[in-house]
Amino acid sequence: MDIDTLRKGLALTIESTALDFLGDKYEGKVRDNYSRKDGRRFIIVTDRISAFDRVLGTLPWKGQVLNSLATFWFEETKHIVPNHLLSVPDPNAMECIECTPLPVEMIVRAYLTGVSSTSILTTYTKGEREFCGHKLPEGLKAHQALPAPILTPTTKAPHGEHDENVSREQIIATGKVTAKQFDEAAQYAMALFAHGQKVCAARGLILVDTKYEFGIGKDGRILLIDEIHTPDSSRYWFTKSYGERFAQDKTPESFDKEYLRRWLSEHGWKGDGAIPTIPDDVKIESARRYIEACETVRGAAFVPNQEPPAARLEQNLRAKI
Repeated sequence: MDIDTLRKGLALTIESTALDFLGDKYEGKVRDNYSRKDGRRFIIVTDRISAFDRVLGTLPWKGQVLNSLATFWFEETKHIVPNHLLSVPDPNAMECIECTPLPVEMIVRAYLTGVSSTSILTTYTKGEREFCGHKLPEGLKAHQALPAPILTPTTKAPHGEHDENVSREQIIATGKVTAKQFDEAAQYAMALFAHGQKVCAARGLILVDTKYEFGIGKDGRILLIDEIHTPDSSRYWFTKSYGERFAQDKTPESFDKEYLRRWLSEHGWKGDGAIPTIPDDVKIESARRYIEACETVRGAAFVPNQEPPAARLEQNLRAKI
């Protein structure tokens, strides 16, 4: 995408919504959720960007990119696990089945990496050799592949608080998730990750790690919800440069939101205190990477809808009620 279109998008972002006609609203870090009494939920994917469990502002076209990619992956993986998607009535919105979310995020990791205070690399660098119940071998280097992908669950913290790494036993001990529910969701997560790695490898990408969220439908089935394999929930590296950069102890090339996390870290911020002002050029580069991710994974050009988003959203969503 050309720089003029990216820059134009700075003035067309969706930071929040007020669509009361859709139902009761719950606001997450990035998505505005509207629940209806008829068993449907409308999810508006805003352009908000979050890192270190804080909302930092907006990025141009981010919501449309995430919605496009999640739609692609829901279709690509529906043979592995049923999901909540019913339709896509707007470039920034999904119509979904209302579910009761499981209070755990299923995170699958295949590499020793990350910059947050709770990342597996940070923990390993401190000398700890157990992570979410998994024993880690000695001698691993930053960004090295783990012996095999591992499931590292986290709690789903309330908005504004930090998620916490936990083990299977700790989650089940809370009584909020049964062993059967946890194990079924865990099996789905590992199968989704294996398929995601296969698809990405064919595109010249490494799916490094990701998170999955699951919910319980009214019929008792576990469904995949929220999003899947987007740059918000996943880390991607380029296969062609990974080996050389790893040998040189360099950070792998990526196009996920790790770019913004690194910029914030380099400016001395990792989630606490006042959020630094993010320059437009940094926002534009972040957006460019999101778009590159979308185009590479889908194998098609991303063409944003450039209509004023508030009026467009309301018109398209009223048509679904």
